[in-house]
Amino acid sequence: MSFGLTNAPAFFMYMMNSVFMNELDKFVVVFIDDILIYSKSEKEHEEHLKIVLTRLREHKLYAKFSKCAFWLKEVSFLGHILSEKGVAVDPSKVKDVLNWKQPKTVTEIQSFLGLAGYYRRFIKDFSKAAKPMTSLTKKNAKYLWSSNCEEAFQTLKKLLTSAPVLAQPDVTKTFDVYCDASGNGLGCVLMRGRVIAYASRQLRKHEANYPTHDLELATVVHALKIRRHYLLGNTCHIYTTTRASNISSRNQN
Repeated sequence: MSFGLTNAPAFFMYMMNSVFMNELDKFVVVFIDDILIYSKSEKEHEEHLKIVLTRLREHKLYAKFSKCAFWLKEVSFLGHILSEKGVAVDPSKVKDVLNWKQPKTVTEIQSFLGLAGYYRRFIKDFSKAAKPMTSLTKKNAKYLWSSNCEEAFQTLKKLLTSAPVLAQPDVTKTFDVYCDASGNGLGCVLMRGRVIAYASRQLRKHEANYPTHDLELATVVHALKIRRHYLLGNTCHIYTTTRASNISSRNQN
């Protein structure tokens, strides 16, 4: 395949997914030309490694040895550090955050929020913390870098560089989902003993008039949608500060 073709990445990704169709999400993750093999034990990992190398050979695909790493207890993958402890932010990807200069334009704000947003699952109440900055990106908004914006900017930098290690999800066990809503937004956290992922968003214009129980229910819906790849088909316990589940039966429309 020639370099520079518009559809080359998408086609190559499709091909790699086809090659590892039977192994994907079982012990293999593929992103374009990056292949991650994960296992629960060394013996299991040896078998998985043989399968992957066999698949590559069968399709006449060859990995460059100098770019391969084997038997790792910790690996950097797509901006994250994966280990037996859980998932952490890759320090090399956010090391420049502390020296990030104050944004002067909307584009610069969007650039910073783009990086921060990639790691929002690590940050509790991300949307609330970022609200002063995101308000400047709205259509027809006057650009005025206030003290609130500066505080939000510094807070996000601090949170990004001190993000916690998140637990690896285990779909064979029950998940706990904690939901909360306020006039500032919706927030939820997926847990199973430890935090697996945070999620939050600001209120939409029409939601500002919702009563408390409807906001709580909206948070539950948001949590189920954004974490559906973990929750769909699995058992989960949902905790809210109001009896939103009872409200839902009376407001099915």
